[in-house]
Amino acid sequence: MARQDEPLEYCQNGIDWIRYATTRFAQSDLSYGQGTEDALEEARWLVMAALGWDPEWPAEALAGRLLPSEKVRILELIERRIRERRPLAYLVGETYFFGLRLKVDERVLIPRSPIGELLDRHFEPWIKSASVRRILDYGTGSGALAIGCALAFPDSVVDAVDSSDEALAVAAINRDRYGLSHRLHLRQGSRLEPSPRGPYDLIVSNPPYVDERTMAHLPAEYAAEPSLALSGGESGLTVITQILAAAGNCLAPEGVLVLEVGSSSVAVRDRWPEFAWTWPELASGRPDVLVVHACDLDGSPVSS
Repeated sequence: MARQDEPLEYCQNGIDWIRYATTRFAQSDLSYGQGTEDALEEARWLVMAALGWDPEWPAEALAGRLLPSEKVRILELIERRIRERRPLAYLVGETYFFGLRLKVDERVLIPRSPIGELLDRHFEPWIKSASVRRILDYGTGSGALAIGCALAFPDSVVDAVDSSDEALAVAAINRDRYGLSHRLHLRQGSRLEPSPRGPYDLIVSNPPYVDERTMAHLPAEYAAEPSLALSGGESGLTVITQILAAAGNCLAPEGVLVLEVGSSSVAVRDRWPEFAWTWPELASGRPDVLVVHACDLDGSPVSS
């Protein structure tokens, strides 16, 4: 059996520590998907975070010898990740989302929405990006999508709404980090409803959509996230239904709703098979996000 201090003796640089952490993680009952997809990716992020380095730094930077204090910091973080089963983003207090560096903690869901892929494309061809002036991020959490939208559409005003005051406190930190307080407005609210700053050209939302049965069997890492941001009721459709029923009253005539439905995509299509929406192609190959135009929400079969 390896001595507890053995990695401190033999792991000399970042590459050694990534290899060691990957092995330890692979031998442990860990879950991924909250910023990384596997043990190797998780190990690299952990080492870079422990050293205070940007994860985009070149791999060559990892070849240099580390100080004893740096090794101790890395080892402590590895042991905590395995022992506590907390998401790495919470352990290090931040995460990365499509180029954004964001503060996160247990008050907010760790941002990972595939809506970010569509944001990178300015939501084209579903909307003309030059026409986007008013944006709503409903269920903003950490503010990730709201900040991404504000930066992608520099002439826009963004409303970011969440039912949790604690989540909004985190979103405020991230908003101020990017200097957006003059046009990104945070508001507490538990329902999607018209606003004086509307109607909106674009509504984005990553609502809670995990069904009751799945919620009861979440891995420890996912159970550490706020249940309010995950639980979509018995079928997963509680908040999705509310959004689809209300969005038409909040959108401009040419407006678009971009809604993440994730694991509830099958339930969505089964419940409303005649609904006119689009399922954009994503890197994952899964139908996790739907796009629907305001005109298709008028007289839709969705009822609250």
